[in-house]
Formats: sequence, C-alpha cells, structure tokens
Amino acid sequence: MEIRTICSNRKARHDYRILDSMEAGLVLTGSEVKSLRAGHANLKESYARIDDGEVFLVGATIRPYEMAGRFNHEPTRKRKLLLNRSEIRKLERQVEQKGVTLVPLKLYFKGGKVKLEVGLAVGKRQHDKRASIAEREAKRDMDRARKEMNRGFR
Repeated sequence: MEIRTICSNRKARHDYRILDSMEAGLVLTGSEVKSLRAGHANLKESYARIDDGEVFLVGATIRPYEMAGRFNHEPTRKRKLLLNRSEIRKLERQVEQKGVTLVPLKLYFKGGKVKLEVGLAVGKRQHDKRASIAEREAKRDMDRARKEMNRGFR
C-alpha cells in the first residue's frame, strides 16, 4: 500500500521522547481532504486529547481549500480520531501517568485514506535535548570520517 506523507511534526521528536506510536484515522470534511491533497497542513503546536472516551486532534491547521467557496472548513477546528475502544482505553491508562502526553507525529495518505501517527510521549529535559544533539553530531562526524577514509582506499 502506497504511503504519501503530507506533513510531519519534526519538533515533537526533538522535544519529546516517544514511548509508543499508533495509527489513527481522522474524521474530515471534503474540503479538508482536498486541502490535504494539496499539502496544506501543519502539525506544529498540535496535540491529541481524550474527552469522554473519544480522542481528538487539537490545534492542527489545515488551510482552507480555495475552490470550496462558502462550503469551506474552519482551519483549526477539533478533529475526531478514529481508534478502537481497546486502543483508546490503552491510551487513557498511559496518559493518566504523570508527564505522558499524546503528540501527533505524522499526517499521511495510506491507500487513499488520511491517517495520523500519534505517539505517546514524555517531555525531554534541557540536558536530554543537549545529549540528543551531541549524539547526532557525533554520528554525523563518524559518518563523515568513514566516508573520507573510504575515499582514500579507492
């Protein structure tokens, strides 16, 4: 099945440590889907919340579709996520723990349907972020050195 990424929340992986992730469908209007096909979405500053046994995506922006006219949608409305009852219960138990939150990671098309990857996340402290950056830079330096070394052997 072909997967085409619409947008991803790269800042979430920087600010949070992702414990687990799952795929969820979204309840959308026609103009929202058309706008997503054009790639007009943003997951920055968005989060997922559980209300009365239902999961909602809050703060995600889907720009209005120009051709929809008066039938357009509200760009930052709350959108319901489609999950099984057992998955919602599992998420509820996890979110009740201190410091665990639901963060949208990636919005994509899968087989013609819009899907959202939601992650259970714990916020990183400032020193954790510095350690992640140092680790990434060390890996980049090692890869660069390995590449230089391979050039010399040709």
